Amino acid sequence: MSMDLNDYTIIKEGEAEILMHAKNEVFFNKTQVNNRDMSIAVLRTFISKRKQEHEALLSKRNKKNGSSSDVEDKPNDCDINIEKSNDQGLEEKPNEDPCTASEEPVKIEGKVRGKLKPPRVLEALSASGLRALRYAREVEGIGQVVALDNDKGAVEACQRNIKFNGSVACSKVESHLADARVYMLTHPKEFDVVDLDPYGSPSVFLDSAVQSVVDGGMLMCTATDMAVLCGGNGEVCYSKYGSYPLRGKYCHEMALRILLACIESHANRYKRYIVPVLSVQMDFYVRVFVRVYTSASAMKNTPLKLSYVYQCIGCDSFHLQPIGRTVSKNTSVRYLPGFAPVVPQECSDCGKKFNMGGPIWSAPIHDQDWVTSILADVKSMKNCYPAYERISAVLTTISEELPDVPLFLSLHNLCATLKCTSPSAVIFRSAVINAGYQISGTHVNPLGLKSDAPMDVIWDIMRCWVKNHPVKAQPADQPGSVILAKEPVLQANFARAVASLSKAQAKKVARFLPNPERHWGPKLRAGRQITSKHISLLGEEAVNGCLNDQDSERDAKRQKIEKSNDAIAES
Repeated sequence: MSMDLNDYTIIKEGEAEILMHAKNEVFFNKTQVNNRDMSIAVLRTFISKRKQEHEALLSKRNKKNGSSSDVEDKPNDCDINIEKSNDQGLEEKPNEDPCTASEEPVKIEGKVRGKLKPPRVLEALSASGLRALRYAREVEGIGQVVALDNDKGAVEACQRNIKFNGSVACSKVESHLADARVYMLTHPKEFDVVDLDPYGSPSVFLDSAVQSVVDGGMLMCTATDMAVLCGGNGEVCYSKYGSYPLRGKYCHEMALRILLACIESHANRYKRYIVPVLSVQMDFYVRVFVRVYTSASAMKNTPLKLSYVYQCIGCDSFHLQPIGRTVSKNTSVRYLPGFAPVVPQECSDCGKKFNMGGPIWSAPIHDQDWVTSILADVKSMKNCYPAYERISAVLTTISEELPDVPLFLSLHNLCATLKCTSPSAVIFRSAVINAGYQISGTHVNPLGLKSDAPMDVIWDIMRCWVKNHPVKAQPADQPGSVILAKEPVLQANFARAVASLSKAQAKKVARFLPNPERHWGPKLRAGRQITSKHISLLGEEAVNGCLNDQDSERDAKRQKIEKSNDAIAES
């Protein structure tokens, strides 16, 4: 295939290089370097954890069966399951008896080799193939990487970039022209890692994606339709994700939890469930990393992980309503509907009505052990990550989040309701800690505070603050007036607490970094022409330069047409 290199620009990211055509024929988003770096960090940790789990499983089995020679000479049902896992790249939970991992074990003659095959990765929407190339070249221990796209031009570009990256890429990466949904459905439980990074919503890919991941494998999923997930179009969000969003200050974290609840819903249809290891809101998107397991019994716990959210329209107080509950008697556990309602018809703090949203994922969205491992790996290989500063800052903040507190408060929102001056974050955090509760920041919002303190305690702290910092008189029907009219039950102590600053803050480690350049955000879809409407997206200088080029091309074409018309007229 002949090509003019003058029409291409070489883009280098990490160890991979790609050729990008000047006409924007294949989508490439420079901003997603944070996304790709985070994915590589998680993938490295996944390979390490997967190996540890496999070794622990073999060790457990060897102890159970006496010795490794016994295992090889006399394979039992458990061994048969493990061989099936090795042949298909599967793995099992370390704490689960492998005999119970599959309801219908396939009998395969042979011995347990105890050898774990390199993980197979599927990049379902590859475009230029940059992400797949970076996986192949930068992640040690990676196996085959399959890059899919249903656009012929994108597949040609991906194949061109594979050759451009040399022998390592050619041996590990393969590109196919295919509909990702059909491909994943026809390759069930074949991939250790499935990566979904669509332009917009991933909802149409989730059903096939959860079927394509092996037991214990990883699903990486991005959603960039934040206007929908954050409450801009609630009815559209419900149609795509099966959940209704609320427009609170915590809307970006709610977007994460809506996506997780949606993935869990798709997984449950196939007796599967998810375990989140990392969930990130960054730049203009949310990105979740979850492990997928198969267990009909464990799937019964799903209603315990989901909740509806009641948000007051007056004071923005919120309360969670779990969908299910359990009752234990002796050794048996019964699964029952959750008790309702958790709130009265009118808010007990300000007297206004509630909006109801959800269901959302209300269980932890991170595995702190994973987060610690990922952060340690990133710091040890900082030169390997182009976006090191950003992803290390995000991971540092996540590592200090309270793991089991859904959503968060906004101190500025509380003060806006009461029309009072705002206490410093340290003072407010100290008051919560002195009251006997926990509090932390959140990676989603620099001003957000996660706390296990109930809303009546939070409002008592604010009432005590207002007593020391009086506010102007307000109309009696305002939410702030109703809240301040009540006497605080808790007498807040604003003395500075030892834990009022996080470790990162105490060490003055950057946690929220500014964008590296102006107009940092999603770029144009592949094939679209730049117009004056894109000034806010790309910047005036870039747009003017592109428009001038387009004008000169149009002028040249017009002159050519006029000359040909004159020649025809003369003849």
